[in-house]
Amino acid sequence: MTTTVGIRAKDGVVLAADKRVTAGYYIAHKRGEKIWKIDDHVAATMSGGVADLQGLLNTLTIMARDYKSEHRHPIPVRTLVNYASLLLFYSRPMIYLVHSIFGGYDDEGPQLYMLDWLGSYSQEKYISTGSGSPYAMGVLEVGYRDDITVDEAVKIAENAVKAAMRNDPGSGEGIDIVVITKDGFKRIYSAQQRIVVTE
Repeated sequence: MTTTVGIRAKDGVVLAADKRVTAGYYIAHKRGEKIWKIDDHVAATMSGGVADLQGLLNTLTIMARDYKSEHRHPIPVRTLVNYASLLLFYSRPMIYLVHSIFGGYDDEGPQLYMLDWLGSYSQEKYISTGSGSPYAMGVLEVGYRDDITVDEAVKIAENAVKAAMRNDPGSGEGIDIVVITKDGFKRIYSAQQRIVVTE
């Protein structure tokens, strides 16, 4: 139970998530970070089973580091997502409870993908996952444009997560926002209507 959001803008990608960590309707933690930095140019949101997600994203982080070491170039976002898809697909009959949004910026520009627990993935302009996603998707569908900028996407992503937090008991406690552009990864913390940029 959570809400994560991804938006592909013309100059980068925005990922956002609430901070509430739940086990059913039990609030296990109020300061959870659900956006995982894989490399300077790519990150993923976390929705699903924490242990499964951490295991998968740890593996992808190591894979991205090894690729950069061997090829002297950051791993393409699509290659990373394809590898994640293969890991999930070939893990059967065991199924990992993961549902992630991958966002990044590479030689092809801004990239946004959705990956489900069966290994299926799709390229998206905007997407939301988690129990609050129906509320967030309404905001995304109204606010998205093909020529949207990162700054505009940050505001829409924040409003989408806020809409979920107002209506979904599995979402709450605050918002984390990450921006990835050609200049790299930047984490933004949003709290009490105020955006604080951190390097």
